[in-house]
Amino acid sequence: MKGRLLSPGWVLLHLVFLAAVVATGWLGWWQWERAHDAGGSFQNLGYALQWPLFGAFTVFLWYQVIRMSLGSVAEEAAEPVMDPTLSDAVPDTFGDDGSDEAEQPPPDTAKSTAEKGESERLRRSPVPERAPSVTEEEDPQLAEYNRYLAELNAVDSRRR
Repeated sequence: MKGRLLSPGWVLLHLVFLAAVVATGWLGWWQWERAHDAGGSFQNLGYALQWPLFGAFTVFLWYQVIRMSLGSVAEEAAEPVMDPTLSDAVPDTFGDDGSDEAEQPPPDTAKSTAEKGESERLRRSPVPERAPSVTEEEDPQLAEYNRYLAELNAVDSRRR
């Protein structure tokens, strides 16, 4: 898991972050020296204090990127989540009559589920399910807004 952080791409990313921290440190030192020169001003002093903050943010960002990367590896190793659209292929825990006997899916359903790729079965859709439509009687204002959006969509579709 942590060996992944030493791959060539990650080493390059570590070097980029290190270069950014060194650059912000050097720029802060340079502005500090400029502030104390004869031509220095409070603006130079402000930059001298601002550059180290940029460097600290760079370190924080680097930490977050590593943490997210290690977290995604941990999530991949975690127990998979079934796709809700495949819930009909999973046997119920209890039978319809309330007994402890689980219903077995038909053999062809189990086979079709097994044929689907592991990644396809285990991923959730990033798009939420469609909300039920609203009739004119339930909410006239929302129905009018939906008609307006449909009209805008139609106009936009014609332009393309």
